[in-house]
Amino acid sequence: MHNATNANRPAMGSFGYLAAACIGTKHPSHRIEARYRPDMDSIDRLAQAAAAEVHPGDTVGLGTGRAASRAILAIGARAKREGFEIAGVPTSEASATLAREVGIRVIALDEASRIDVLLDGVDELDPGLAMIKGQGGAMTREMIVAHASARCVYLMQRSKLVARLGERVPVPVEVLRSASSLVRATLERKGVSGEWRRDEGGALVITDNGNPILDCPLTDALSPGDTRQRLMETVGVIGHGLFLDQADRVIIEDESGGLEVRDRTA
Repeated sequence: MHNATNANRPAMGSFGYLAAACIGTKHPSHRIEARYRPDMDSIDRLAQAAAAEVHPGDTVGLGTGRAASRAILAIGARAKREGFEIAGVPTSEASATLAREVGIRVIALDEASRIDVLLDGVDELDPGLAMIKGQGGAMTREMIVAHASARCVYLMQRSKLVARLGERVPVPVEVLRSASSLVRATLERKGVSGEWRRDEGGALVITDNGNPILDCPLTDALSPGDTRQRLMETVGVIGHGLFLDQADRVIIEDESGGLEVRDRTA
């Protein structure tokens, strides 16, 4: 079986860092390695903008995936450079390992009493700031942290902008493993169909929570809101990737490294 956090390992490029986010599972051979240069966050403008959202003493929600990993590296570098402390609440085992590597104190989900700001990535964004997330498989914990955060800031590439959700990626749905077939059949009767996510070898992808993921394409028959409602009312659905109203701010990076900020106005 393949752990879901392997799906979005950080890219290695001209951002001033090298971060290889290997699988964050219980297996000792799976780890995160991070090496960074002193000028890392001055080169990576997206990561620098993310780090600017954090204040000394904050408890920060740490997302999962490439953009979130860039933010974690930049936050750790800034805190070390400026001599202040923060705490991080990670949304995956991979993010927890990376945070520890860069000196961020990690607080488990069941130990956090508040979260000041969440920094996370996006898989799709529509013009109303509705999102699909979860291609890295951490959508359940990401949703929990988003709901607990005073402010949610998301980071993304311009290529992920869409006119309508579902154009690029399906909606990931985490399903209780012991009832997966029954839950899938129930969803199909409600008009929500999908395929189990599998790795390149054909094994089921399993989340950090120990459950499989059903990837469900959005259709014209159901709006994203209707789909979310049907998922939420289905017993055995543990979490899903329809983040329709969580974003307070989205920072969008273009191919040249330029940034655009979109804030929710209502």
